[in-house]
Amino acid sequence: MTSSGSRTVRLTVAQALVRFLAAQYSERDGVERRLVPGIFGIFGHGNVAGVGQALLQAQVQAEESGGGDSVTARPVTDPASGELPYYMARNEQGAVNAAAAFAKTTNRLQALAVTASIGPGSTNMITGAALATTNRLPVLLLPSDIFATRYPDPVLQQLEDPRTLDISVNDAFKPVSRYWDRINRPEQLVPSALAAMRVLADPAETGAVTICLPQDVQAEAFDWPEEFFRKRVWHVARPVPEPAALDRALAVIASAKKPLVVAGGGVIYSGASEALREFATATGIPVADTQAGKGAINWDHRCAVGGVGSTGNSAANTLAREADVVIGIGTRYSDFTTASHTIFANPDVRFVNVNVVPFDAAKHSATMLVADAGEALSALQAGLDGFRVEESYAQRAVDLDAEWQKVVDECYHRDQTPLPAQTEVFGALNELMGEDDVVINAAGSMPGDLQCLWRASTPEQYHLEYAYSCMGYEIPAAMGVRMAKGEQGQVVAIVGDGTYQMLPMEIATIVAERLKVIFVLLQNHGFASIGALSESRGSQRFGTKYRMRNEQTGRLDGENIPFDLAANAASWGAQVLTCHGMDEFRENYRRAEGMDGPVVLYIETDLYGPNPPGSAWWDVPVSQVSELESTQLASKEYEEEKAAQRHYL
Repeated sequence: MTSSGSRTVRLTVAQALVRFLAAQYSERDGVERRLVPGIFGIFGHGNVAGVGQALLQAQVQAEESGGGDSVTARPVTDPASGELPYYMARNEQGAVNAAAAFAKTTNRLQALAVTASIGPGSTNMITGAALATTNRLPVLLLPSDIFATRYPDPVLQQLEDPRTLDISVNDAFKPVSRYWDRINRPEQLVPSALAAMRVLADPAETGAVTICLPQDVQAEAFDWPEEFFRKRVWHVARPVPEPAALDRALAVIASAKKPLVVAGGGVIYSGASEALREFATATGIPVADTQAGKGAINWDHRCAVGGVGSTGNSAANTLAREADVVIGIGTRYSDFTTASHTIFANPDVRFVNVNVVPFDAAKHSATMLVADAGEALSALQAGLDGFRVEESYAQRAVDLDAEWQKVVDECYHRDQTPLPAQTEVFGALNELMGEDDVVINAAGSMPGDLQCLWRASTPEQYHLEYAYSCMGYEIPAAMGVRMAKGEQGQVVAIVGDGTYQMLPMEIATIVAERLKVIFVLLQNHGFASIGALSESRGSQRFGTKYRMRNEQTGRLDGENIPFDLAANAASWGAQVLTCHGMDEFRENYRRAEGMDGPVVLYIETDLYGPNPPGSAWWDVPVSQVSELESTQLASKEYEEEKAAQRHYL
């Protein structure tokens, strides 16, 4: 008993944390769900006897009580036992990537935890933490830490700093986390855990949440108040527009002759796609999308004009250049969306930004509307009752999009031999996949092709991680998406040979969890995106092909490296179907749909494309001084393009 008379239970810090997490719920629109329904991890000496023991104990207790859901890979939704299902990843970064993809698929209403051992195990998670925070996705990271007592000092894998004994490698998580704490005494867990849950459930502040756990503290016993373990429901807010701010936004939009909506990921996370469609239908305002926002409005809606920015299409980018008012909804305006501050070219352009994050709402000197996307769209539509763009402008958007769709059809059906362009693979997938299926990608030349070509029918269909554009994301992300979707639809990850080599080992985790995923593995023997960028910037594709060292030149420009990625995928336990050409690819995709477990469709594509025609710029500086003629020419072109760059003031 404590001095206040409340009941206590004696548990270790790790046991208390597991029990606490099992009792946390999120709620939005009246629906409750487990906030942290499972945990990824890899055990080492830093956490195997702390968090590892706590997870084992919870699982054994769940089995004895008949509760839990550990026989399936789908995280539990409401276990009476207090179990926190455990999933063994093969790489700590892969585990965080999977957790981020899970959170994205659940519209940020749930977050998986990830535990790692001290030192390299924990620092492996830093890249994943940066990905989650950059993408505004909730993940809970539990890195093990040095001894709080400092008796074993330095402990194995400890970084020593001669300035202070109070720094460990886990301090590196601070700049990439939205919340960070270190538990040096058991009682510190109570306020820290509560603060962590608040950030995980906050749509504006969310990202990586890091609670560092010294390995001795994990195993330390403490008398915890039972109230700490009661069920808690964290309500995910839908902030409504402030009336005066709404009036200001309405005044700007009503004055527009050529308004354009830029729909970002916030529309999808809010579940506001229907509200966006209704707003566009009522006002006639064209709607462009970002990578995160693709599918927020169905591609065949009369007002939909597709991707905008550096990797956007000519229809959306033409309208962006002419727009006098840009209505950004749930977008953070990355450099790809603004084409490095060149695409919104109207000298009198003004911005109205709807966002739950004031930091993003204020960008480009905008008229700010800090609110939930769905609430804001409903309020804007009501306030604009009777407003509609001129029919000539609405028809111009329709005509521009129709012209672009002809380009899409050309890119999808090139019938190129002997090796197809990757756009033909995308076209086949776009035609074969259903509305409940999900396509996943993150890095290389593929996100650019997909943004301007993919015809997304639903908000769930298009899963691109392009805020951090992290190579190696796709394979673990497919695991996270499948865990979030259960058995619904197909999960298809498109993986280039470059990104495949980063994190292929999570295929083994997917096999172990008996998850159905289809991987489309494109082999073109090089980095297609960076190779093309290198060539356009005068660097002649240097260092971007997978080649043997040439004994004559001393460079990596010899014959192809004789690796076999199809055999490698099979070695992890996946079923592999090799595709020779597009007809066989289509046949094998249909076969893969009916197969159990992970299936890899392996196909070779042309390194040189062709890719879709570009219609915007991206700022990648070129050497101002060079002895190479190719670089000199690129530098001149760069300065000409850069002249259009501007601040939006």
